[in-house]
Amino acid sequence: MVDGPVLVTGATGFVGRRLCPALEEAGHDVRAMTRHPDGYDGAGTAVYADVHDADTLPEALAGCRAAYYLVHSLGSKDFERLDHDAAKAFGKAAADAGVEQIVYLGGLGRDDDDLSPHLRSRHEVEGLLGDAGVPVTVLRAAILIGHGSVSWEITRQLVEHLPAMIAPRWVNTRTQPIAVDDVVRYLVGVLGNEEALGRVFEVGGPEVLRYATMLRRAAKIMGRTRVLVPVPLLSPGLSSRWLGLVTDVDSQTGRSLVDSMSNEVVVRDTGIRTVVPFEPKSYDEAVRQALAERERELQTVDERTG
Repeated sequence: MVDGPVLVTGATGFVGRRLCPALEEAGHDVRAMTRHPDGYDGAGTAVYADVHDADTLPEALAGCRAAYYLVHSLGSKDFERLDHDAAKAFGKAAADAGVEQIVYLGGLGRDDDDLSPHLRSRHEVEGLLGDAGVPVTVLRAAILIGHGSVSWEITRQLVEHLPAMIAPRWVNTRTQPIAVDDVVRYLVGVLGNEEALGRVFEVGGPEVLRYATMLRRAAKIMGRTRVLVPVPLLSPGLSSRWLGLVTDVDSQTGRSLVDSMSNEVVVRDTGIRTVVPFEPKSYDEAVRQALAERERELQTVDERTG
């Protein structure tokens, strides 16, 4: 158990809103960092701070023994600079506050590969967070499967909206998707764990899949038959515009993610399985769970609106 409060940045985000209650359930004192604390209704105590405003960080971090860094700026064209500056400022503020561990959720990908700007930035952030001396525990993941994940929403909406899909080259890239609940389980498991301090872990589900296989299997689970039409010369730029036409994903975020889909992102080091041992969910199980969560949310909205 960590002796003191644990700060969760990005507490209202896709992972953060699941992590905060999981940490509370594990007995931790959670501070949920948000730019809108008055509207926060999740687990933990809401505190105001913004990683892009260094002056707001000391108060949020005061007294904390550990902190989770779950923020990024993918929606901005200038995300590399923004994430660089934010990570450096957060790492320094954490060191000044006496934080003993930062846990960061980054992206899979080999350091010696020709990484996309998105993945390159994620790896750069790992080092910047620890520049001021706080030990950083990094979990590198590929696609997170769960309701609200941008990557999963691209998959679901493509299957839902298109009977035949133009298939850029990236549909043949291998990846290792993981259920968001399993990522949260890993995030909780490394907190305060001496074996995890200062280490980079790779996390993934039990299967390595091509994006095309993910689309076909998701379609089968959703009761749809989908045809993939190969278009090998479809560029990332055109591909991201195409996504903008058939999904509601922000075009800049979509472009950053599409650029990364040319990089193979699979787990090569299974060390995390020793530090936090459990059996991750299969891709099909994760998809069914994501669809069920979406259905429950839609049902709740319907009940509220009558």
